[in-house]
Amino acid sequence: MKYPSSLLSSLSVALLLGETTALPAPQNQNNAAGNEGLVAGPPGASGELRGPASLRGYNPSNPLTQETTVIPTSDFELAPGQSEDADVGLYLDLSSVRNPQPIRGSTDAPTDPGPRTEAYDRLNSDLFAPPGTDKGDVPNAKWPMGISHNRQGLRSAGWARQQNVNELPVATAMAGVDMRLEPNAYRELHWHKQNEWALMLNGSVRIASMDEDGQSFVDDLQAGDVWFFPAGKPHSIQAFENGCEFLLVFDDGKFSEDGTFLVSELFARNPRSVLAKNFRTDLQALEKIPDEQLYIFPGTPAPQNISEQNVTGPAGSIPVVDSYSYHLSAQEPYRVPGGTVKIIDPKSFPIASNFAAALFEIEPGAMRELHWHTTSDEWSFFISGQGRVTVFDAPESSRTFDFSAGDVGYVPVPDSHYIENTGNETLVYLEVLLAPVYNDISVAQWLGLTPSQIVKDHLNVDDAFIDKLPRTKQFILPGDKNLLQTDFNDEPL
Repeated sequence: MKYPSSLLSSLSVALLLGETTALPAPQNQNNAAGNEGLVAGPPGASGELRGPASLRGYNPSNPLTQETTVIPTSDFELAPGQSEDADVGLYLDLSSVRNPQPIRGSTDAPTDPGPRTEAYDRLNSDLFAPPGTDKGDVPNAKWPMGISHNRQGLRSAGWARQQNVNELPVATAMAGVDMRLEPNAYRELHWHKQNEWALMLNGSVRIASMDEDGQSFVDDLQAGDVWFFPAGKPHSIQAFENGCEFLLVFDDGKFSEDGTFLVSELFARNPRSVLAKNFRTDLQALEKIPDEQLYIFPGTPAPQNISEQNVTGPAGSIPVVDSYSYHLSAQEPYRVPGGTVKIIDPKSFPIASNFAAALFEIEPGAMRELHWHTTSDEWSFFISGQGRVTVFDAPESSRTFDFSAGDVGYVPVPDSHYIENTGNETLVYLEVLLAPVYNDISVAQWLGLTPSQIVKDHLNVDDAFIDKLPRTKQFILPGDKNLLQTDFNDEPL
């Protein structure tokens, strides 16, 4: 048993003097077992830090509360479709209902008295009140970039936030970074251990790089364009006077923006005598090199004429076939009822040898058809609008997730999934695969190319169902903006 040092000192003095005065008793005998050695609190403190022994276990003198935890029906509202059959799984718009509750089908379902944050429930209605078809355990497939740590650049020059396995453990193959550069700011000269694939989200930017043979590269990109820098290739990124924001995807779920090789750190972590010898100069020329990494920092405006920065050596420029950029913004999309898609993979962008991507625009009520990928996990980013995804994982698990702008999604290969637009505006999102060609298996096309008797024997469907099965990939399927509609007989396939 331990006593305060002041108490031990008093005891020592008493023993030395031969005194027989008893030790002071605890302030509260009931708390003797739990409060021994308590030090007095600050002025104004009251009460006890620990309770008495009489609170342990059953005690008939400890009454139970009779207050109900059931929320009466008069205290909440149901969203349209919330009382329908749970297995139909209509999308529930909880954005404006009063005191939303986790109800599907029966209004007798359990309510939620809290604690809770209603904003989360409204944004994630398919987790809060899941479709009856959801079952079992599926790894979390969603991460909002909005709750990632936002690393600031120097002097308000920009910021970056990232998603890797620390935020989304299932995303083992890919990681992403959302980066903002203010007007004329740089992402400083750097290189990575991983391959870097990027999509411009807004604004415009100048990128520059080179390869091992001394071939140089420079290009100007705008919203909708793509670049790719192979692992180890040094590069710089500078925003024009309108600033920019871009999305970076790396082929390693453990990637961290903090692990980037920076030119400022390269100079800071080598002896200055060695730097002077390497660059054929004197120490005085190195007196003003940065004391810390620059990361993102303000810059001098880039000249509008790109030729002024098109530095080339004897090896010349990187050939067009091996270009590090692709002007996807100028590519005409593939149009189908319900939306558009642009595909970019090594067939059109050879340097990105293992990155295949598709940029989808899905109209309200429409959906990216039910599918799965054959060789790669899918990393996705939601650019605008909102949608939901059900991930089916063998043998019998599924879970439905809701996404909005700024969210990252991840579906392991070969789990099936779809993306349904659940909002009133066009849903724009990006799919990224680590594959030499963009690929997927369309469930509808698969059944359409399977002998009809086999399909009928398996699913117990009629000829009318069979007659509507397509033999071509649909990519996107149209739908009514009214998400409570359940009859799609008039919708073409």
